[in-house]
Amino acid sequence: MSKVILVTGAGRGLGTDIVREALAAGHQVVATGRRPEEVEETLGGPQDNLLVTKLDVTSLEDAEAAAQATVDRFGRIDVLINNAGNFFAGYFEEITPAQMRQQIETNLFGPMNVTRAVLPVLRKQRAGHIITLSSSAGIIGQEFCVAYAASKFGVEGWMESLRYDVEPYNIHTTVVEPGFFRTELLVDGSTIWPEPTIDDYAERTTATVAAWKSMNGRQSGDPAKLARALLTIANQDKPLQRFVAGADAIEGVKAKAEELLAQTEASRELGGNLGYDDTTA
Repeated sequence: MSKVILVTGAGRGLGTDIVREALAAGHQVVATGRRPEEVEETLGGPQDNLLVTKLDVTSLEDAEAAAQATVDRFGRIDVLINNAGNFFAGYFEEITPAQMRQQIETNLFGPMNVTRAVLPVLRKQRAGHIITLSSSAGIIGQEFCVAYAASKFGVEGWMESLRYDVEPYNIHTTVVEPGFFRTELLVDGSTIWPEPTIDDYAERTTATVAAWKSMNGRQSGDPAKLARALLTIANQDKPLQRFVAGADAIEGVKAKAEELLAQTEASRELGGNLGYDDTTA
């Protein structure tokens, strides 16, 4: 069944793959990005089932305009795929407060802006599906990822709670937790690399930047396959609420779940008896 799918961050990486796969499957697609001319060129030019429109996810006004343009062109919105994001790498003390805010502005408030703009359409339809790209770093804290992980942990809590807000209106939610895929996340346009500023971190920062850069183009995950998997979920009658994507992510999340369970049990003696004792007078 053909759907109207709005994709953010469609000018590069996974977003481009999602749009291409959706068009090939016969869907009507709205591809958005900060530079729509470049997005359209990347996708091969104008197409009957494709609308390319400007969207900087940090702008609520852009998001509202993109939602309206989608309805004007295709009459409805069936699926929103919140894909746009970036990565501020580095150790916490070397990430400035402004960079931390910018990371969260893009990766958390960005998808919130677009979802806020789209939800009135979905509620009016009494149908829709919101898919938001998180990361395995949204569940598993990692070295050199404090800003990125903070933004993605926020995405996890927001999406998990949003589900209860919108379920009564037949709106589904899915949060996606990919591992390492061969997208463009680690290229300079998407990743902001830190400059060593504190002697204690300098050696580790230099080595870690080199190691992360060496991974680019060698990640095990195929983004085209991930794009097809997302479209499969978008077509499910009862979509997955959480999709852990990639063998590395599945093993990592499973280990984290086991660790959480172990820590919960270890907390039982000390933390399980902290209520008021009503038997004392």
